[in-house]
Amino acid sequence: MTGGSEEDPFTKPIGRWSVFFYGVGHMLNDITASCWFTYLLLFLTQIGLSPRDAAIVMLSGQVADGFATIFTGELIDRFGHFKVWHAAGSLLVAISFSSVFGGCLPCSILHNDSLTLETFSYSMFAAIFNIGWAATQVSHMAMVNCISLNSTSRVALTSCRNAFTMVANLGLYAIALVVFGVIKAGSKEDTETQYRWIAYSSITIGCCFVIIFLMGTKEPRLRLDLRETSRARIPWVYWFRKLLYYQVAMVYLLTRLVLNVSQAYLAFFVIDDLQMDQSAKALVPAIIYICSFVVSVLLQEIPWNGRRLKAYYTAGGIIWIFCGAAILLLPRNISSFMYAISVFIGIANALMMVLRSLPLTWISLLIINHVSVCLI
Repeated sequence: MTGGSEEDPFTKPIGRWSVFFYGVGHMLNDITASCWFTYLLLFLTQIGLSPRDAAIVMLSGQVADGFATIFTGELIDRFGHFKVWHAAGSLLVAISFSSVFGGCLPCSILHNDSLTLETFSYSMFAAIFNIGWAATQVSHMAMVNCISLNSTSRVALTSCRNAFTMVANLGLYAIALVVFGVIKAGSKEDTETQYRWIAYSSITIGCCFVIIFLMGTKEPRLRLDLRETSRARIPWVYWFRKLLYYQVAMVYLLTRLVLNVSQAYLAFFVIDDLQMDQSAKALVPAIIYICSFVVSVLLQEIPWNGRRLKAYYTAGGIIWIFCGAAILLLPRNISSFMYAISVFIGIANALMMVLRSLPLTWISLLIINHVSVCLI
């Protein structure tokens, strides 16, 4: 690869400002995703949709996300222009997210409040949201290996991105705590007003950071030697013959299943089952993320090997099993113990997410280094 010498600027560590500008680029995605998984189903059912229709809306978004991730990755790999894809995806996210939590736009235009039209409208904007979200995510992640060839800088870029993910999540729950405390949901209109303020505040904050990212980050362009390029282009079927590929995929899938399902239904549980205050919808997730953030920082100081990685990951899974049992058995008259359970959920989430990411990062970088090509 050209640039192997010390004179190549791409092999030198990049500055802190460059790391910062890159790290804030996913804030819009993170803050909207946190709101999406925590409050979407609750919002839809509170404004009158049936649980079945709410599930259809969520499912339409996830299906769109699955297909968009594949095709967006292929298009970015062929044509490049990471910042263009990032900006276009962010624009779709901002418009569609406000259209979901801001109320049924087609219903207002057509003066029709039928549940069928509402379900169709929310499903359509949910799909658009996830398409934009995928374009932003893939373009932002792919930039890491094209910004710098220095491994230390790559770790710094990824760490900064993860740090701002935590900031985005905590910011969302801080906004929600204020909104739920100020605006009381006594009717459908009040509920829509609550989530409209949360959505618009989240979009405003996220878009400010997107602008900082686009202004502060240069479009990455690396030069690759032709011989290295030929070695990089290996068939995709090569990875489907590797057992490790399926092992890592299953670990990732099952971990995300636990975390996403719990995040999506936790707000339902604290309000409908435990009948806690409205502020609990924000406090419980916030406690989980704070504890997860603290444990994630501590885990970075531990030297890792395969045996220790498996042990800590297993410990996270066991803690989650006990937390799940405690949630199911928790009586309504001592619902305040949910805050204590949230601490252990945060610890378990950190153990599972961070340790899952170690083998995933390794195999992902291996795939990227062999398959992805950064064009001049």
